[in-house]
Amino acid sequence: MKISLIVADSHHLVREGMVAVLAREPDMAVVAQARDGLELMRLAKEHDPKVLVIDLLMPNMTGLEAMRRLRAESLRAKMLCLSAHGETGEVVAAIEAGAKGVLLKQNSGEELIHAVRRLHANMPYYSSELMSAVQQQSTKATSHPRSRVDCLTPRERQITQLISEGHSTQEVADRLFLSTKTVASHRENVLEKLQLRNVVQLTRFALSEGLSRLDRGDAGVNPL
Repeated sequence: MKISLIVADSHHLVREGMVAVLAREPDMAVVAQARDGLELMRLAKEHDPKVLVIDLLMPNMTGLEAMRRLRAESLRAKMLCLSAHGETGEVVAAIEAGAKGVLLKQNSGEELIHAVRRLHANMPYYSSELMSAVQQQSTKATSHPRSRVDCLTPRERQITQLISEGHSTQEVADRLFLSTKTVASHRENVLEKLQLRNVVQLTRFALSEGLSRLDRGDAGVNPL
């Protein structure tokens, strides 16, 4: 039986490139493609694939947030994450969210194929460049078993992502069909839970925990 996969990446050319690489393998079948975390969640539930190949930073819902939700729903698929920069915090967050493998986007197609087969065989796989981050995660798991993200509800994480990406309270309310008062209340609850003082600190937290898809140099914050 072939290894069924879903490939999730917000960049069409990158996604199509990975699909082309994987589709050449006789033991693999890409059953669907996703452009963001929301689409990934829907397709994963619909197709129940063996392996998910997930870009960590996607719009609407990041790959990390989608992973956290799919893990909470006991999805059986093994999750292989793709990191653009391989930053330690990002890799640690991916492993905490349930990733059994992490690759850098600059890794080869051959390594992607090898990683998929490893995960399907219930063996982890991490790029050699990321091993220091993997070791740090192991140490962190021993001393700090729970991520600070775990204290937030799915709605709070969603609002945190939108705020950290520069959306105003009104824009968040419009996008989620909520009142501005409700959004503001959620924001204050998040700040209190995380013991943060303002939106700037919240944005830094979101970036460090993979809740925001902003590149590290693009973290502009709109006043709320």
